[in-house]
Amino acid sequence: MEIPARAAEQGSQDDGEKKLAWWQLSLIGVGCIIGTGYFVGSGIGVRMTGPSIIIAFLLAALGTYIVFDALGKMAAKDPQKGAFRSYAKKAYGRWAGFSSGWVYWFSEMLISGSQLTALSLLTRFWFPDIPLWVFSAIYAVLGIFVIMIGTKGFERAQNIFAVIKIAAIFMFIILAISVLFGYFGGNLKDLKIPTNKDDFLPKGLHGIWSALIFGFYAFGGIEIMGILATRLKKKEDVRKSGSVMIVMLATIYFISLALATGLAAIDKFTANESPFVIALEKYNINFFPHVFTGGIIIAGFSTMAASLFAVTSMLVTLSEDGDAPKIFSKKGKLKVPPLALTLTIGGLLTSVVLALVMPDSVYEYITTAAGLMLLYNWFFILVSFPRIIKATGFDHFKRFTGMVLILLAISGTLFQKSSRPGFFVSLLFVVFIIAVLIIMNLVKKRKESKGYNPQGAL
Repeated sequence: MEIPARAAEQGSQDDGEKKLAWWQLSLIGVGCIIGTGYFVGSGIGVRMTGPSIIIAFLLAALGTYIVFDALGKMAAKDPQKGAFRSYAKKAYGRWAGFSSGWVYWFSEMLISGSQLTALSLLTRFWFPDIPLWVFSAIYAVLGIFVIMIGTKGFERAQNIFAVIKIAAIFMFIILAISVLFGYFGGNLKDLKIPTNKDDFLPKGLHGIWSALIFGFYAFGGIEIMGILATRLKKKEDVRKSGSVMIVMLATIYFISLALATGLAAIDKFTANESPFVIALEKYNINFFPHVFTGGIIIAGFSTMAASLFAVTSMLVTLSEDGDAPKIFSKKGKLKVPPLALTLTIGGLLTSVVLALVMPDSVYEYITTAAGLMLLYNWFFILVSFPRIIKATGFDHFKRFTGMVLILLAISGTLFQKSSRPGFFVSLLFVVFIIAVLIIMNLVKKRKESKGYNPQGAL
């Protein structure tokens, strides 16, 4: 996610702020969603399923479209600064808003950790002998520093970082096509097009099933579109904006992944290096790995910093709404409430420790868990939809199709030994949230039995 949630919410409340055209929101969405999950995480998916990764990404694009279509319809009817969390609360009550908000907080915290680890892995391109946790610690400190400064200049710079991400992908596509036309020591024969099932599906259908989570993860960030929908000139354009955005992303992803998997053997791809760098490493393009990796690091850091803004802001919002201890929204001398910032720092420190104790597997574990937590919230959006909008038969068909795709992505993580820990980590977070809900209800009932009637009961 590229735009801090708090900044987006404040912007939506500022009547003097310039409204967005639908195409502007589409471009912002493209910049918001493209991140290290695609630049690095897609390599894990390629390793799991081979060239058929493009099928996993197209299925994920379909699922993303269905979720956003539901979110867009709700946003067009009733724009809310809290977007999906507000709709869950309206549909099922305060317990649903509480759960959705905290699932989102944990998912964004995990995404921050995933991005932190990805940045560290990319930096080892130049310094392979330095432990991963050293870079993780450096980027964590820089990320916290950005939160504490909170300058408007940094927020404006996010647009520049978004352009860098898109430019990096187009640079790869242009160079890959140039290779096929005989430049940099390549030729058209270098592109290996699968001609049979074994080439296209080397790991079978369960390979696509396993990789589906990484396709969905590459589209993570559509939630911010629901929040920014309040800034559109015409609120009914939110669905058009989202549709164009998803088509743009799916096209970019399809072309770049088809070229990457066609130019390099599948066993070359790893979780420690961008698949796009691997695809061109055998050609005489000495500048590309350095420029491309540097561009990803710059853009990836902006994504990580924005996610840190988002988790800190979400915690403050939960606190203000009574869904987290009030102490987390208590302001001090800093630009953000100190205890909310402290909890964010604690989450980052956990990521650094994980990078220290299991440097070879931490990225895949955290990425899988982060993607799953994101999908839990997407599932909640689809469940909430018919309670907010009068759904047609086709709406229900799409909704159930989206639910099936999400459940396939979730269950697919159980096929891979490397993804399975992330699945159980995500379940632990959900169980923890449910346990907190149960405890809160027990406390409420005990107070009620003593004659105290609290406001805003779950």
